[in-house]
Amino acid sequence: MIMSRSYLVLIAVVTLTLSTIAIAGDVSGTVKFEGTPPKGKPIDMSKEPGCKAQYSTPPTTQAVVANANGTLDNVIVYVSQGLPGGKTYTPPSQPVVYDQKGCMYHPHVVALQTDQTLQVVNSDQNSHNIHPLAKINHEWNKSQPAGAPPFNEKFDKQEIAIPVKCNIHPWMRGYIAVLDNPYYSVSDDKGKFTIKGLPPGKYTLTAWQESWGTQTQDVTVSGSGPQTVDFTFKAKPIY
Repeated sequence: MIMSRSYLVLIAVVTLTLSTIAIAGDVSGTVKFEGTPPKGKPIDMSKEPGCKAQYSTPPTTQAVVANANGTLDNVIVYVSQGLPGGKTYTPPSQPVVYDQKGCMYHPHVVALQTDQTLQVVNSDQNSHNIHPLAKINHEWNKSQPAGAPPFNEKFDKQEIAIPVKCNIHPWMRGYIAVLDNPYYSVSDDKGKFTIKGLPPGKYTLTAWQESWGTQTQDVTVSGSGPQTVDFTFKAKPIY
């Protein structure tokens, strides 16, 4: 049987695509801690009765969020070495939502890709002022009264991570991590993270925790199945 050239090209493209899908790998793991982590300090919201009323017990600071199973929430895990130099990645079209609710940032640590939309929401019945203290990206400072619609912002450079504060409520603290590639994850309330679809290769992963700094580990993605990488931080006081 004689096949046309275009048909052969189509077969080659489909074969290559399926091969790429097959060999791309996921890297999953758990972020743990050793020792006794510091407890969050109760936050006094008496100056904002509407926010205070949203809690049965006072909320606490989130510089270290230790889960009951000995793991850490809010740790950013990302590929810090091994990706092709100079390659650009199309940002997701879906925005990342950063909400202000109960006079706290939700999520406390948020990650997004360069040029991806950050949608800032005020779910409270009082005004907020969101102020990311960027050093590499542009620094901005915007007020958002109660009932105001969401607004959008973007960051065009990698920066891990940008502290965020509210100039009205001094206890409001959070972080925005901006990455120039899609290979990152933030640990959840079980300490779990997953970085999806890494091409075969050797990489360095970095885990960033706002109070305890960073750790790195190397991993090889071969397409033979998911890879597992765990990180363990040693608990220490927060000054």
